[in-house]
Order: sequence, then C-alpha cells, then structure tokens
Amino acid sequence: MKHCWIAVCVLAFCAPRIHAAEVRSSAEDRSAVSLTVYNTDLALVRDQRSVALPVGVSDLLFADVSARIRPETAQLYGSISVLEQNFDFDLLSPRTLLQKYVGRQIGLIRTHPQTGEERRDTGTVLSAAEDGVVFRIGDRIETAGESMPWRFVFDQVPPNLRERPTLTMQVDAAQGGGQSLELAYLTGGLSWRADYVATLNPAGDVFDLLAWVTVHNQSGVEYRDAALQFIAGDVNRVPEPPLQDMRGMAMRAEMAAAPMAREAVFEYHLYSLGRTTTLSDQQSKQLKLFEAEQVPVSRRYRVDATGTYYGVNPVQDELKADTTLRFENSAPALGQPLPGGIVRFYQRDAQGRIQFVGENRIDHTPDGRDVSLTVGKAFDITATRRQTDYRKVYGDERESAWQVVVHNAKSEAVEVEVVARFSGDWEITEQSDNHEREDAFTALWRVRVPAKGESTLDYRVRIR
Repeated sequence: MKHCWIAVCVLAFCAPRIHAAEVRSSAEDRSAVSLTVYNTDLALVRDQRSVALPVGVSDLLFADVSARIRPETAQLYGSISVLEQNFDFDLLSPRTLLQKYVGRQIGLIRTHPQTGEERRDTGTVLSAAEDGVVFRIGDRIETAGESMPWRFVFDQVPPNLRERPTLTMQVDAAQGGGQSLELAYLTGGLSWRADYVATLNPAGDVFDLLAWVTVHNQSGVEYRDAALQFIAGDVNRVPEPPLQDMRGMAMRAEMAAAPMAREAVFEYHLYSLGRTTTLSDQQSKQLKLFEAEQVPVSRRYRVDATGTYYGVNPVQDELKADTTLRFENSAPALGQPLPGGIVRFYQRDAQGRIQFVGENRIDHTPDGRDVSLTVGKAFDITATRRQTDYRKVYGDERESAWQVVVHNAKSEAVEVEVVARFSGDWEITEQSDNHEREDAFTALWRVRVPAKGESTLDYRVRIR
C-alpha cells in the first residue's frame, strides 16, 4: 500500500494536473461527528458524511473542518482513493482578499461626504499591509486606511481563498453515487480540564464534591450534536505554539443525566459523555463528570521556618501559617481517578450563604492516592523566627541555633507543623521537641499550641 502511495505522489508532481469536477461537502452532509479531546490543545475529530461523487477523479472540497486542523494527520476512510490533499490557510476576509489581488486591478468607489455622489475608478493594488492599502490609479499613487472613503470591488474570489475552513482532496472513485465517508484528523484549538467544586460542611470536616469537565473550543468551527470523549493523562507530543487567548469566550454549563462512563485506554483514562451535545466555536462548556458526598477532610496548619544557615540573620522574621486541606482518594466516598484541574472550596456562613475559601490545582491523581492542597493563609495562626546563635565548626561545617514562636489567636488549641529545609548533610544536635525527617532535606516538628496562647520551638542544626 505504501509503494502505491509513493507512485501516485510521483505522478502528481510529474504529470500535468487534469481538470477534475468539483464536489463540495459541508456540515449539512454530516451524519455524525465525534471528538476525543485531550488535556493540552489537541483533539481527534471523526467527521462522517454522505457525499455523492462522480466516477473517476474529482476534487472533493471538504468544508467546515477545523481552522486549526493538522492536515498531515488527516485520513479519509471510504470506498475511494485519495490522490492528494491541500489545506488553504487563508480564509476569506477583506484583508486576505486585498492581499490576493496585489499586482491586479480592482474596482474603486469613492463617495463624496457632502453630496453622497459616487466616483468610480479602476486601480492596481500595490500593497495590502495591516496599516492600509496602496494602489495606483492612472499615473498617481493613492493610499486607503480605515478612515479613507474608498470601497473596493473585486471580479471574483481567488480559488485558494475559502469562506470556511476547507480541506481539498483529489479523489478517485471506482463507483459513482452516494458515498459514506469519514474524515479523521488531529486539530489544535480544543482542550479540556477538570474543575472541582467542594462544599465544606459548617464544621469543615467533610465536603460534597462536584466534578466538571470544562471544554474549550477555539478551533474555528462548530461541532453540532457531537459525541464527546475526553482523555485524562499526559500524552507525549511534539511542542506546538501555545494556546491562544481565551478572553471573550462564551460559557455554558450542562448537567449530564448520569456520570460519564470511564474506561482504561492504553495508559490513560477515557471518559465518554452518554449523549450528544453541540460545541460552538469560541465557547467554553461545562459538563458534569461525577459527584461525591460526605468526603472526610482534615485541616492542617504549616509554617515554613527555613532560615539562612550559612551566615548571621539579625532580623526577626514574621511568618504566616499555610492552611492545608487533606483527604483520601479512596472508597467509599471517592476512590476513582481524579483528572488534573482546579479544586475550589466553599463553606456556608452563619446565615447559610456560600463563601469561597480557597483553591488549588491537582495533578492527575490515581485511585488510592492522598490529596493535600494549600488553600490560603491562616489569619489567626502566625509565627516569629529568629536566629539565636551562629558559628563555624570546622572546614565547611556551620552550626546555627534558631527559635520559632508559634502564636494561636483561636479559641481552641491547634497543632501546627513547623518545617525547616536544609541543603547538604545536616543534623539536628539540639531541640526542644522531637523532629521527623519529612524527606532528605526537610525537618518537621509537630507543635501543639494552646488556645489564645503560644508555643516555642528551639533547635540547633549542624550542616556540612
């Protein structure tokens, strides 16, 4: 099959092109369209259409494809052979039409601002830049910009300028008549992420979770009554230009009748919407992924008390405690893959009104993994850090002593995690509370702080 394709390409380049009949297919010919959307500006489009083709070679103009199609990935399935294909990047607009007419004559109409009388001329387009147009009328050169009174008249639309994104294919059909065709291709301009709404109970020890799929369409085309699927996972790709600015996009939210079906595909998770939906161009749409109730959560406070361990710090530092919410992604409350996205936490006040209390991003999280999210700074829990001693021991060894005072303005006692990070080979030689090695570079102390009170942590560290 590959050898036949190479032979056809050689003929296409070497032989003169035979004029073929044109057959145009638009979105009205669609029998079905389905999308598999990936996390990072990529989607697989499968566009099924019924098209009437003549016997032999013809030019099939497959309109209403994505404006950001990757034409090298396009594959047409059906009982025909594809000899060549072209994707014209320029879409019809006043600017592109002028640019195609550089060096050619156009009609010019100028309206008198007082009398409304129209003057008609013929000119040659010399330049069609972003800041204006330059053209020749007889023996003079004139320019026109947005404020100029000229209107332009063209005799035709150039053949490689389309009003809608179009993939043009030269095809060979052994039999004429209606053909069932499917065009599959990869495109940019489509992406999705997970968005989570977590509503805490008044005590803050459980929350209800609503997970959404937020899908963005900037592909330049509408997908009406499309079957949607979403791949959760990190698919390796060759780097491409960054995602375009999404300001001004419309937002719609739709509640699915049931959670999306999930299955494993290769090393990823595939979610399928159990119904069709319309995804308009320049639209951001939300679809319900799943929901969970009464998920247990614990609240932690954490102070980063890392100091300067290779010199003297004469300043007392004021520190704030991070507020961290931790929960288990396990049954019976959860226990399913969590696609990467943003988790936003809300809680009701004394009047029962929902208040936003913080957010953070999660990566793709498999079943059984714990989740820990820092959602803000605690107002009532602060700390001060000061260096109490510093000396050189021997060679590159340094020893410093530190005091961390944790303050609690709450009406109940709290436990605060105090961490300090060190580089090199380190050892805690003295301490007022026992520490844990959180990792190779971090010491962690769990400090109990009384209500409306404070607790003091002293430690000495030797680093070499």
